[in-house]
Amino acid sequence: MKLPKRLGWIEGGILIAILIWYTFSIWGADRPIGASTAISYMGAWFFNLKDTEYFQHIKNSGAWEVVFLIGVLIGGAFTSLFITKTFKFRVIPPLWRKHKNNSVASRLFWSFIGGFMIVFGARLAGGCTSGHFLSGASQTAVSGLIFGGVAIVVLIVTGRLFYKNL
Repeated sequence: MKLPKRLGWIEGGILIAILIWYTFSIWGADRPIGASTAISYMGAWFFNLKDTEYFQHIKNSGAWEVVFLIGVLIGGAFTSLFITKTFKFRVIPPLWRKHKNNSVASRLFWSFIGGFMIVFGARLAGGCTSGHFLSGASQTAVSGLIFGGVAIVVLIVTGRLFYKNL
């Protein structure tokens, strides 16, 4: 079995460093990286809640994060289609099929629950992993470094619990 081409950790690290430098610089967005406020921003637009005090508080960062997420989508699609050539549309990924089941309904249900928990937790924490870890840790903020360490430990524990047979 031929393994797909992947970007190495050095290339990935360099690209993330360039992204962080650019977004913080006056030539880029002049603000930190983040994504979770875009959910609140789009929700306020969708449900016509643009006159609320909360929306007025998040409208600048939320608008930037929507653009950032569109860029992430385009960049991810470009990378998987043209650089690594690994794009495959799957409702049920191979690891899910191997360790869980073949049910599309089950996969979609648990994906929704997991996504909801991530977004809820991000808003509860006042920011997402990209905001706390990438922006916070890159500024050597103690909260960002602690968050990054805790996120990595939780990722390992959750992966071990979810995929017991690996």
